[in-house]
Amino acid sequence: MNSNTDIKYLKLLSIFHYVVGGILIFFSLAQLIQGIFFINLIVPSTIESSGESFPPDAFKYYVTVLSVIMSIFGGAIAIATILSGRFLKLYKRYWFSFVTACFLFLFTPFGTILGVFTLIVLCRQSVKELYSVNRK
Repeated sequence: MNSNTDIKYLKLLSIFHYVVGGILIFFSLAQLIQGIFFINLIVPSTIESSGESFPPDAFKYYVTVLSVIMSIFGGAIAIATILSGRFLKLYKRYWFSFVTACFLFLFTPFGTILGVFTLIVLCRQSVKELYSVNRK
């Protein structure tokens, strides 16, 4: 492939990284809202403490902690995806974009598709040369 085609693909991948990063931020915030919802379920049940509550308190704590952790993880991957889009546009930090593309496999279907295409483009020898020329 020639350099112009690689540059066009990298710019296109950069745009898609921004879009998928925005989608990941949206779902990460939705996960955080779910965690806040379960926190609101926990607080009244601990105040009442009369008899059994449904769902059980252990389940509420588990879902709350899990949703907050998943929200933090999703937000971190979303920020990394947006940064990777920026780095793809500037032809910098090859390995950051490579590792971010590998993490995107976890987020089906858009992240998986974007990760596959990003890895295909980044594994080309001409793209590696483009990154090494820009590094100087």
